[in-house]
Amino acid sequence: MGLSSVSTVTEAIKFCIFDLRRGQNEGQELDKILFFFPADLPFSTQLSVIGLSEGLITFTRIFSPEAACEVIEAEGHSHVFHEAEQDIWMVMVVERCKESEAIWRIDALRRVLKEVHSLFVMFHGSIRALLDKEPSGGLVRSHLYSFVMDYLSDFLIGKKLQLPNFRDSLKERGTVQMLTVGREAAIEVQSLVTVLESCAGNAKCYSMILFQDLLVSTTLSPEDTINLFTYTVLRLSPRALSCGMSSWTHLRKGNASSQAETGSISAHSGAVLDQFYHSRDASSGGDCSNYIARPLQHGKWTKGKDGFLVTDIWNAGPGSSISTTPTIWLHQTEERMYLCAFQHRNLTLLFLIPVSSIPNREQGVSIVKQQILENASLKILKVEEKLSKGWGGENAYHVSGYRYLILDGDRNVSRASPPAKVATLTKDSLVALTKLRGEVDSEKSRAKWDGLNHDKDLEICIRAKNNAWVIARVTRAKELYMVLEKANETLLYASDATENFSNRYCNGAFSFN
Repeated sequence: MGLSSVSTVTEAIKFCIFDLRRGQNEGQELDKILFFFPADLPFSTQLSVIGLSEGLITFTRIFSPEAACEVIEAEGHSHVFHEAEQDIWMVMVVERCKESEAIWRIDALRRVLKEVHSLFVMFHGSIRALLDKEPSGGLVRSHLYSFVMDYLSDFLIGKKLQLPNFRDSLKERGTVQMLTVGREAAIEVQSLVTVLESCAGNAKCYSMILFQDLLVSTTLSPEDTINLFTYTVLRLSPRALSCGMSSWTHLRKGNASSQAETGSISAHSGAVLDQFYHSRDASSGGDCSNYIARPLQHGKWTKGKDGFLVTDIWNAGPGSSISTTPTIWLHQTEERMYLCAFQHRNLTLLFLIPVSSIPNREQGVSIVKQQILENASLKILKVEEKLSKGWGGENAYHVSGYRYLILDGDRNVSRASPPAKVATLTKDSLVALTKLRGEVDSEKSRAKWDGLNHDKDLEICIRAKNNAWVIARVTRAKELYMVLEKANETLLYASDATENFSNRYCNGAFSFN
């Protein structure tokens, strides 16, 4: 398969990352491009897209110097912006087309941009730091290209890139999903966390515990929790390991072929990258000090006999000074941490140890792992057993008659109807919900609710084409979205159903009475 056959079906979506501080002199314009997809588009086209984006950013700053541009809607396309770091912009250009699936929510697309940047920084550090380390830009381009392409592979169906659309309107990226835990189980979990902390001696370590794809416990900051939780669900959860794909996409069709297509895209586009950007991935041979770890590659994690998850992603080859144990950067402390992952049945345990606290590196990490096996094994077994007994299965959070999404903005937590239940909704209901959420996003942006002002309450009820009720309630930084397809015709019935749901399942958080 040639690259041209790939780009023709993805030309409706363009994704670029550029640095406004670079390429300002005539003849050096290409220098500002750090990433562009599809990579085989002529540089004149790439510069045209980035030039237009740069012009829109400059123009909107005249009217709003303090708030960065988020979206520009045109007749034929939408420009979605995210200023990932100062003067480093990520832009997605989505063309409007008649295709039935191409119904987007802008905030959902912006969350994709935010997520890929947050994950990149967690593994590689900031883009600006990489540019300072190697000003020519070859290093950061190589890192960005391999990382973003691996990330986009989760959205590839056949040859087509399918970003979050109306079918994802009851999901929310950038949040964690929590497991409801009883009192006895919670005590056992806390006891396990205490034992884990003692295994690293005097070092300040952190832990995170998941059951299935649900968060049980974390000692990390909220932002670090979201980043590590997202990566675990994408690549480390039992479902991700067994399916060889992320849990976000396990219900999508054609994912196996998608991975093959992605490999072909990476190979061909990588050649384009090498040819024009003069950037080289040393993993194909050369200096191991420039080795590029690719933590988002599929099928690279396996479970060892001792229960610890192992990978060769960080193995740069014989004689390399690079640690083979995975490392990440914490956002809150800006520390580099060793990442140790242990799995027992449905329980995944993540343990983070400061790199600076272990002078003998791999040997020291092995000692800590041995301490965990010796001191925490029985507690791990007990916690998994208790959580399994209390687990209601895939449909544990299903509420008959309702399809819902609950968001807690203060805690960055979400809960939603199971994907299999959401899949029973008609297209008309999901499209109506997507448009409704877009209206709420716009209202929040206008009212500047993203800061500390969460006082205003909002309720919107819409009757969809198929006579379903689509409802949104927002109050005190909490949001509830709901679809009632088999509801009575009256607005009063829909309102009462929402009140009943709020009182029974949300402790009255969304009750306006």
